[in-house]
Amino acid sequence: MKPFFSLVVPCCDVAPYIRECFDSILNQSFQDWELLAGVEDSKDDTEKIVREYAAKDSRFRVFNCERSGSCSATRNIGTDMARGEYVIYLDGDDTIAEESLARIAEKIGNRPGADLYPCAIVAHTEGTDKRELRENYPPEHSPAELTGPEAVLFIARFDIYPCPMLQMTVFRREFLIEHDLKCIYGLRRQDSEFSPRALYLASRVVPLHEPFYLYRIRANSVSTAARGAGYFHKDFAIILHSLFAFHAKVSREPGFDPRISACWSTQWIYILLSKWFSGLFVRQIPRKERLETLKIIFAGGFGDFDLLLKAAKRSRKIAGWWVKFFFRHPGAGGLAEMFFLWFYFPLLKLKSGK
Repeated sequence: MKPFFSLVVPCCDVAPYIRECFDSILNQSFQDWELLAGVEDSKDDTEKIVREYAAKDSRFRVFNCERSGSCSATRNIGTDMARGEYVIYLDGDDTIAEESLARIAEKIGNRPGADLYPCAIVAHTEGTDKRELRENYPPEHSPAELTGPEAVLFIARFDIYPCPMLQMTVFRREFLIEHDLKCIYGLRRQDSEFSPRALYLASRVVPLHEPFYLYRIRANSVSTAARGAGYFHKDFAIILHSLFAFHAKVSREPGFDPRISACWSTQWIYILLSKWFSGLFVRQIPRKERLETLKIIFAGGFGDFDLLLKAAKRSRKIAGWWVKFFFRHPGAGGLAEMFFLWFYFPLLKLKSGK
């Protein structure tokens, strides 16, 4: 008999935290789950601790991956191995709240079979009393149920960060398998590439408003240990290349809502402009390096970019022309940089009132 939940847990260099993570699951009153622990080559006792727990509880299933600096491989393999009806992604240095699995299971039981059940996260900074509740569906405004495209537009309407962490959502496993939803191997910041695709493709999205995930912000994690503007720069290029191609594919399908294109053009083209042409990135990343990463985005030409640009506001279309000028005429790249630094971003700041 398949379990209700499959918890997929990447484990790499988390020996100080993994016991707390596993105990938060074992101590749940709701016990119909399995745990898939993906152990990457670690410099500490992570694997020893993981196998200690697995030896005591047959619901723990352990598999090994080479060290990659990313959760992608373990999440993908864990999803393929999962036998549960619903998948939860939990990092090995985080925990889940007491009784949260029981509350989530009850709420799913009230509206079963949805593809996505967005929840909420309580982020806490290690060593402090700082706590922050993060949710993409404000309860006072959120419908009980949305389609994926409706959810995309809802998030945009409230100007909410459009790429929620994977850990904020409970996924129906068959939905993930049906659409072959995988994280790109080796990619950090997987949420920014995975979440928009998953959200759009969902037939039913049921927000649960359940703050079940306790997210630890610590100094030596992949995200917080990042140094300099260029640390994730190649990752952003890979993300945008994938998302532009995704839009090109789905926008040609029957019944596509053109408002989605407008929404994505606002979000994704801004990422491109800010990460390649804002003052911080121009100062800290040499022009040659920014040109090299742009080659990743435009590896197949400008077709996918131009298609998204058609739905953008006039100012974005002008900015898009300058992006292509910068790419095509690297010797005159300074002219494009001047446009963004002297005109585009100052006018954007003036318009926003900041």
